[in-house]
Amino acid sequence: MKRLSQIACLMLVGICFAATSLAQTVSPPDPQPGTIVGTVVDINGGVVPNATVVLNGSNPDERRSVTTGDNGFFQLVNVIPDTDYRVAVTAQDFAAWSSEPVTVMPGQYVLMSSIQLRLEVVQTTVVALTPEQVATEQVKAEEKQRVLGVVPNFYVVYDPHPAPLTAKLKFQLASRALTDPITLTGLMVNASIYQVAQYPAFHSNKVGFGQRVGVTFAGAYSNVFLGDALLPSLLHQDPRFFYEDTGTTRSRMLYALSNPFVIHGDDGRREFNYSGILGDLAAGGIANAYYPSQDRGGRLVIQSALLGMGGRALNGIIQEFVLNRPVFRRNRKW
Repeated sequence: MKRLSQIACLMLVGICFAATSLAQTVSPPDPQPGTIVGTVVDINGGVVPNATVVLNGSNPDERRSVTTGDNGFFQLVNVIPDTDYRVAVTAQDFAAWSSEPVTVMPGQYVLMSSIQLRLEVVQTTVVALTPEQVATEQVKAEEKQRVLGVVPNFYVVYDPHPAPLTAKLKFQLASRALTDPITLTGLMVNASIYQVAQYPAFHSNKVGFGQRVGVTFAGAYSNVFLGDALLPSLLHQDPRFFYEDTGTTRSRMLYALSNPFVIHGDDGRREFNYSGILGDLAAGGIANAYYPSQDRGGRLVIQSALLGMGGRALNGIIQEFVLNRPVFRRNRKW
């Protein structure tokens, strides 16, 4: 009997030990995931279909998204419990919406009943430009005007209602025209023609050619800066040619031929071209300071004025009847 009692005690101890070991190896079951459901509506209570509902957790791997159905309903399943989440909703034409932190308990269904989207606020920015700013933008466009994309055509206005030029813009336009590579090339060609014609009466050698280059550049710069920048600034006149593009051929021809004598003032009205004519005369007078003695005098002044007026008339005709075609009015950045 004593033997049997010992065996029974040993078996009982073994069973208790096995039960304890089994209890230590079997982990408790994972908590059941939760579910978040809701309906997305607008402020009037109308459902919002095809809205994107995003569940954002502290761990990027927990991020997921669903799309609302035609009834605006959505369901986020398998949500890890005891974790803080935020629910974000976006939809076309609506402002974005985001919830306060949401925590789901194990196996819990969380109903979000406060998702109301407001219409997106469209912000319109109106920038009021001053007349000087408008004129600056117009001049920038004019500085890209080139005949066949090459020859500068900066002094032509195609806008029917251009803003008046400030004195600064008049000098800027003159500088831009005189420093353009094509303008400089044209002046060199003109000096070469003078060299062949032996005019002015300098020597025919390299020194003479250099002198003719000098008088060519001096004449062009004094004429443009005086007639297209300084005097127009003082007399409030616009040195540009305003393309007409209206009326009969006869009226447009008369308009082009009047260009040497009648121009636009800064106030938009047509007036006598004091700037251009006085500029031509002044440039001719200044030329008497650097032309050879046999070419100086009143003849040089009159010649300068006549050439200036003839050039403006010819330019008006070409602008009004030739360069008005799109093939010539190409813009190019240099």
